[in-house]
Amino acid sequence: MRAIATLSPDRIQISICESIGNLPHFNPELDRDLALAPVQSWRTQLKEADAVLFCTPEYAHGVPGVLKNALDWLVSSGEFMHKPTAVVSASPSIDGGEKANASLVQTLTVMMANLTTGSTLCVPAIAAKLNAQGKIVDPDLTISLQFLLNNLVETIEF
Repeated sequence: MRAIATLSPDRIQISICESIGNLPHFNPELDRDLALAPVQSWRTQLKEADAVLFCTPEYAHGVPGVLKNALDWLVSSGEFMHKPTAVVSASPSIDGGEKANASLVQTLTVMMANLTTGSTLCVPAIAAKLNAQGKIVDPDLTISLQFLLNNLVETIEF
């Protein structure tokens, strides 16, 4: 995600959310308790965002449990309704995490996120495309990510 952020157009600001691991395990009974500060913070961040970009690895042919848990907290609250959204998956395998990507896209679609043409990308053999500092060294990946970011920005209503 940090490498992708360096490619973003100058007119947008990318904030990286690193707190989803602090969310409690989803339980609809707890969702009535507005005192759950991590959940409220997560929902507020998404509500205030003009767009959302997910970047996920693939675990056991799906998204990591912590990401699925974070999304479960949003199903009934509506933060993704018509929100411009893009999904990038990356994997050391040759499929680029396509199963995680497809699973995440399906979940976001049910949540009514605005996923447009060109808003998803699977990145295979990711280790060969980043250097030791985590910077993108593959020119084709750079072009693909810039295309995805530009498509995402075009869906934002400024």
